[in-house]
Amino acid sequence: MSRSGGGGRRARARAPERTPERAKGRRPRIRWRRVARNGLLAALLVLLVLPAAALLVFRVVPPPVTPLMLIRLVQGEGLAREWVALDDLPAHVPAAVLAAEDNAFCQHGGIDWRALRQAIDEYRAGGRLRGASTVSMQTAKNLFLWPGRDWVRKGLEAWLTLLVEALWPKHRILEVYLNIAEWGPGVYGIGAAARHHFDKPATALTTAEAARLAVVLPNPRERSAARPTPRLARLARTVAARIPQIAPLLDCY
Repeated sequence: MSRSGGGGRRARARAPERTPERAKGRRPRIRWRRVARNGLLAALLVLLVLPAAALLVFRVVPPPVTPLMLIRLVQGEGLAREWVALDDLPAHVPAAVLAAEDNAFCQHGGIDWRALRQAIDEYRAGGRLRGASTVSMQTAKNLFLWPGRDWVRKGLEAWLTLLVEALWPKHRILEVYLNIAEWGPGVYGIGAAARHHFDKPATALTTAEAARLAVVLPNPRERSAARPTPRLARLARTVAARIPQIAPLLDCY
């Protein structure tokens, strides 16, 4: 009797065994934590490591292709490119692009916060929404992202712009931008643009021609530097006149 009772007490004192149901109930939670952790690590790899590695390579090697080039190619357009080093271009060529696209290129760190605030204020006041996009932002977008205006892409563009500014000098940012920008259907970079619109090398562009190419950039699929509309021709003359005016601001490349 006493042995039996003691054995019963000892049996009750032992910890209850884990049932298969309980073990199964904990596995999914552990598995989901592992999946979430691996997904977060993969996202960080995509957002941090891969773009940084690519930018370090492209700091010295011309980017071979961009997402936009591939998209247009799949859509049936050609792919005309001709890399031209920034140092080989006449000074008025990059100056014309900056006069038209980004006067403060040498003063901002990739994002022109003042221009961005002005664009937001104008939109809130009932005006149209302007992009306030800098050359650095357009370089980051063209290098890594797809065309569009959704908020996800804009957020990625802002992050990649800061990465570009941190890893590249201004000289390289401007050089890559001039060589990957879209200047017409299937036409990318200043070298191909000069031949497509004026049948000459980019190194032979005049100030007037450089200004006409610069004003094509906001809408290269609809505008023509070779056959500009009267409005586009007036805009190009304004850009050409601004080149000497902004020259003191262009000391970073």
